[in-house]
Amino acid sequence: MSNETLTGENYNYKLKELKELPAIGLVATDQNSGDIARSVLRATEQGYRVFVTYDDTPNKEAVRFANKLGADVVTPSVGNSDRDDLRDALKTTSQSLSFPGLIIHTGTGRIDFDRSRSMFKEGGYCVDAITESEQEFENETSTLAAVPAYNEVDTIGQVVADANDQADAVLVVDDGSDDRTAERAREAGATVVEHDVNSGYGAALKTTFVEAHRRNVDHLVILDGDGQHDASDIPKLVATQEESDVDIVIGSRFAKGSETEMPLYRRFGLAVVNGLTNLSMGVVRKRSRVQDTQSGFRAYNEQAIESLATDSSIGDHMNASTDILYHAHQHDYEIEEVGTTINYDVEDASSHNPVSHGFVLVSNILKTVERDRPITSLGVPGFVSAFAGLGFGYWTFSNYISTGTFPMSLAITSAFFTLAGIFSCFTAIILHSLSRQLYND
Repeated sequence: MSNETLTGENYNYKLKELKELPAIGLVATDQNSGDIARSVLRATEQGYRVFVTYDDTPNKEAVRFANKLGADVVTPSVGNSDRDDLRDALKTTSQSLSFPGLIIHTGTGRIDFDRSRSMFKEGGYCVDAITESEQEFENETSTLAAVPAYNEVDTIGQVVADANDQADAVLVVDDGSDDRTAERAREAGATVVEHDVNSGYGAALKTTFVEAHRRNVDHLVILDGDGQHDASDIPKLVATQEESDVDIVIGSRFAKGSETEMPLYRRFGLAVVNGLTNLSMGVVRKRSRVQDTQSGFRAYNEQAIESLATDSSIGDHMNASTDILYHAHQHDYEIEEVGTTINYDVEDASSHNPVSHGFVLVSNILKTVERDRPITSLGVPGFVSAFAGLGFGYWTFSNYISTGTFPMSLAITSAFFTLAGIFSCFTAIILHSLSRQLYND
């Protein structure tokens, strides 16, 4: 990757602005070449430094015009016009010039600089631009239905239409779809926020919380874009939240009133994940348990929206649903569940393999328990292991004294359990001390 000369009037920026503002990186393609000039003008007017690179297809005239408008062109090397290579080239150029970060825009639409900068502050060095919605919500938006979507072109229109009948407004977060999901959602009447690349279900959820908090909505209801959730249950979730004054309401497949039919293997897998999730939060009593920890059909009130919008610990992928429950538990939020029916017979339903998804969820739960509850997860089992090792040791010496023969297998077993238990106990103590230190800080 090589750069054209980056000198001259394009460098005429104040030092303070260079230190405070991230750079803007644009990738010109056949689809967005007509929007490049507008993006450059709007960015430079607001004091941003703009870098433009391009793939094999765009109108070169648009790139040359962008350069005349003040953008610096990063010329791709021959054979390195893959989208990831172009992003890396923009990032390398930005870092070489000591910019604090880079906001990359590869699609169409007007960049919302304020929201993109807020995402930049919460994320890493390089973030995807958030585009302005073509349709803004009314000032008085009580209930917002939000739909994280990825390649849901066949179902998103109906989902938006159904949700529009039940909520004041509908927001679709298009997580880098490579089909016409965003276009169909807009046609159906939704406000659309687009991620330039597929960042994961959790990343889309975090964008919905940020958007809902920015618009000061009273209730945020999340539902899937594949049509599995029944949008007519939105008022039921909101009414339960208002009547019970709880922070989160979950549309549950296992609560009274649900008529969800699911395969036995899925029911068993969910029972395991639900049990582990509740245990990892220290919830033992049945009435305090969350029956459906993996339901994505949830309603959040203003308080929950605000705290979740600023929580960087929420994962970017499918484990985000569990992370949100951990967040709620740590903040002592009240949770209530209402029965809802999930339709697993819809076409193009979630393509996640339930077995691999289950393993990922269990792994995330175990890591969380190890981090947040080291005494419970490591200390107690370690003590039991060490105690068992001492028992085997007593048995070993009793046999030796009574028979005169040293039982090597029992001795090895005793040593293994004792050492493993001691190691586990010390690890638990260290992790507990570290977690307390971090908490106090």
